[in-house]
Amino acid sequence: MNQPSNNKNEPNPSPPKDFLPKNIYWIYLIFGVILFSQVFALQQFSAKEITWNKFEQEILATDDVRLLEVVNKEELRIYIKEDRLEQEKFADANKNQFNAQYYLEIGSVEVFEQKLEKAKETHNISQLPDVKYKTETNWFKDILGWMLPFILLIALWFFIMNRVGGNRGGMGGLNPYDFGKSKATVFDKNNRSQTTFADVAGLEEAKVEVMEIVKFLKNPTYFTRLGAKIPKGVILVGPPGTGKTLMAKAVAGEAQVPFFHMSGSEFVEMFVGVGASRVRDLFKKAKEKSPSIIFIDEIDAIGRARGAALSMRSNDERESTLNQLLAEMDGFGTNTGVIVLAATNRADVLDKALLRPGRFDRHIYLELPSMLARKAIFKVHLKPLTLAEDIDVDALAGQTPGFSGADIANICNEAALIAARGGKVAVEMEDFFSATDRIIAGLEKKSKIISPQEKQIVAYHEAGHATTSWFLEHADSLLKVSIVPRGKSLGSAWYLPEEHQIYTKAQFEDRLCAALGGRAAEEVVFGEISSGALDDLEKVTKQAYTMVAYYGLDDKLGNISYYDSTGQYEQSIHRPYSEATAKLIDEEVRKTVTAAYERTKKLLLKHRSELNELAELLLEKEVVVKEDLEGIFGKRIKADRSTRKVA
Repeated sequence: MNQPSNNKNEPNPSPPKDFLPKNIYWIYLIFGVILFSQVFALQQFSAKEITWNKFEQEILATDDVRLLEVVNKEELRIYIKEDRLEQEKFADANKNQFNAQYYLEIGSVEVFEQKLEKAKETHNISQLPDVKYKTETNWFKDILGWMLPFILLIALWFFIMNRVGGNRGGMGGLNPYDFGKSKATVFDKNNRSQTTFADVAGLEEAKVEVMEIVKFLKNPTYFTRLGAKIPKGVILVGPPGTGKTLMAKAVAGEAQVPFFHMSGSEFVEMFVGVGASRVRDLFKKAKEKSPSIIFIDEIDAIGRARGAALSMRSNDERESTLNQLLAEMDGFGTNTGVIVLAATNRADVLDKALLRPGRFDRHIYLELPSMLARKAIFKVHLKPLTLAEDIDVDALAGQTPGFSGADIANICNEAALIAARGGKVAVEMEDFFSATDRIIAGLEKKSKIISPQEKQIVAYHEAGHATTSWFLEHADSLLKVSIVPRGKSLGSAWYLPEEHQIYTKAQFEDRLCAALGGRAAEEVVFGEISSGALDDLEKVTKQAYTMVAYYGLDDKLGNISYYDSTGQYEQSIHRPYSEATAKLIDEEVRKTVTAAYERTKKLLLKHRSELNELAELLLEKEVVVKEDLEGIFGKRIKADRSTRKVA
């Protein structure tokens, strides 16, 4: 006798797991019995079908028939006399006297009787055999006729229930009641991430703060003995590719506690209330396995500021999900032993209630790596590569300013692909230079056909950039100039930017002049301008607007900044300044760009001979490196910025 289960951990104690399979087996059994009975009946009726002509001429005319049986007014069964069955013509007939030896279809009783009388006259048969009329019921056919729709409905029901019933009966599926369950990936002692803090390079300060959480989980008494409490939440903020998710993977690999990973977009569905339900379920599971860590990647998907001006609904599904997250992290109930780790590159759009202490106590900012950090990142990604002896990690780190960790990983992979494409046995320094060019500007388009006139315009355009930047003290160092088409550009000038934390007005102005050098060279040399400066003009416009409206570097506008670090202006339909101020900003931006353009033209007119010489060399070689530039312009004299005159 089956006893009821007393296991309190079972979520659904109602139907036992083997209920559904047993019902399926009963259906199989019923079908088997019906099919067996039908096959048995077919075996019992083993008569052979013949034609009417053969029956009339070979059987009826020779008086071999013992009995004729008309079944259901449509089939004639023929029974042969027992003493005639031994004849050779009946060798293929059924030898069982209890069953018919032959059968045929008669169409109707009237037609059969007419044929029988005609055969009697034709063959001079004195007496016809006995004819018996019989009605038989095909139970299988009748039952199947009215049961088949029900059987199909039941089979469809079982199929749907097995699909939606999860793992019941050993069959997978989606349970409609599981929409409110979290889809978090769990890393524990049986399924641990292989990434460790040793794989995270260039983020030493951020790594210290994150490692402190792991230390607390491993040895909490080390901190609690002094009354310290571990932060309830830690949020990683930084540009894309700086290692936020990698840092979380390292935590999952190092922490000896359950680690729940879920993306912010996985909370919200088209169904109302699903997001809040998944948040509750996620924290419930985390509390059951506490101490534990919850990692929410791209939290801005659900953590955006509530009540935005552009929002059409004040209480939509995303906001209800955020409200539930706020309550779970630091609400009326207790949340002991659960640490929330989150990552985003849009911290400016997050709700203030989410970022306050008590929820995300610790904010860790991951910036683009510095020179030393890039060197450390290169060392990590160079380990699996087969390298040549000419690899210089310092040079690689120096030529990639502004690159994120993901960009550096991509460069290493591209360099290996380029080396393999060239049939090399090791990755050389040249491959890394080519990979850097490939990522920054795109793949070389050697097959792109450019007319001689266009090629000359491109050569002078790039020579204008190079000449201007070479003679401006605050411009970036020039590495090489190329007129080989790459990506969408027909030519490019490669610089080695210096890393600055702040920029002066003079530096901004020199950068504007360097960007306008191509357009100015076209006007100086050809007397007209082309559409090739689109990208340059876009950069110049944004940079000039930043100088005037953000950094307060304009004399007429003064020390005023309209930069919004909170992101509220983006969500508002109103600008933070009047129409008169907007007009003034536009005028000052235009004056700044115009002044830089006139200054650039004067510089190019002064060095017109060098400009022409460089353009001719580009038309000849297509790529001019730094040594060639020094041969034309001489050694570049950079301004000494180590000391500044104090007023």
